[in-house]
Amino acid sequence: MMATLKPRTQPITHVIFDMDGLLLDTEKFYTVVQEKILAEYGKTFDWSLKAKMMGKKALEAGAIFVEDTGLTGILTPEEFIKRREAMLYAMFPDSELMPGAERLIRHLHANNVPMAVATSSHRRHFDLKTTNHGPLFALMHHIVTGDDAAVIHGKPSPDIFLVAAARFEDAEMASSNVLVFEDAPSGVAAAHAAGMPVVMVPDPNLEKSLCQEADQVLTSLLELDPTHWGLPAFAPQSCA
Repeated sequence: MMATLKPRTQPITHVIFDMDGLLLDTEKFYTVVQEKILAEYGKTFDWSLKAKMMGKKALEAGAIFVEDTGLTGILTPEEFIKRREAMLYAMFPDSELMPGAERLIRHLHANNVPMAVATSSHRRHFDLKTTNHGPLFALMHHIVTGDDAAVIHGKPSPDIFLVAAARFEDAEMASSNVLVFEDAPSGVAAAHAAGMPVVMVPDPNLEKSLCQEADQVLTSLLELDPTHWGLPAFAPQSCA
């Protein structure tokens, strides 16, 4: 069910997308791998831990993983990331688009709405995850990844969204003109810290209380009505 839209005073002229769990169905890969690693220590991976890790830079997420699972002194964040990446590399090229992602991206591009991706993933991971989706992601004005030198702090700090907005090179654009799409609580917090409204499309397993800060909550991008944000309406679906 959609959340009630919070008041909006500025027109939306630009869009920034998160990627993992929002445009690409990659979060399942992280869950599977992290479950396997924890099983080796007789522990289980749950969604309260996943929620803390989502949207973070790799090493930050690794530190949370090690500390929250009681593996401090047994496994370092660096060791965890190294083991996780070795397993993920084989999975990433099979990443599939989330429902409604392609329709929305192509719609905004066709209507000349500038778009960017702001993902905590490193560039090498971005390239693997988008192996089968190059033409679609080429419609973005630019891509900002978590290892970009200009992104000092990971989400929930606003760095990545401020960097992404600045690279649109539109002098008249304010942060409030930029609509962010996110799936993670840390991403919602980061967007708001940057002064940007946020549409959240959380995983159904995520605790609902962690979605309350978003300006709108959808169960899928297919549920979006762009006109709610002053963006062009989708073309009517053909019945043929």
